[in-house]
Amino acid sequence: MKLLVATSVTQGSRGNDFSYCTDGELVWIGLVCSEDQADPDGGCGCGRAFSGMNSHRAGTTAMVVERPGFTEADYTEAIRSSLDQQGFPPDIAGELAASLLRLAAHYPPGTVVERRLDDIFPRAVVPY
Repeated sequence: MKLLVATSVTQGSRGNDFSYCTDGELVWIGLVCSEDQADPDGGCGCGRAFSGMNSHRAGTTAMVVERPGFTEADYTEAIRSSLDQQGFPPDIAGELAASLLRLAAHYPPGTVVERRLDDIFPRAVVPY
């Protein structure tokens, strides 16, 4: 199964990159605050960030990785647990899992992606 994880690979390609997640932790695409809604380079950073499911921190890059043996049910439970810990409604976990799996399916493992509001772009493909 292909998933998105936090990575510090390619950090610094943009002057406003940041990486507060733990490399390798699962990430999701969090909400965007009013400060960044019209500009991914806004002062908050949430418009260009992926959110770590374990650290509950953020970073501007994620990598597509292959996780053999990890099931969609496992993934949905990881998202549900993270949402619950952060005070978000956990009942949206299945929908989030499905959309993240569709996104990861578009890229080969080793692809580093960045976020610009609702758009995800590949930055690089690195040996995986």
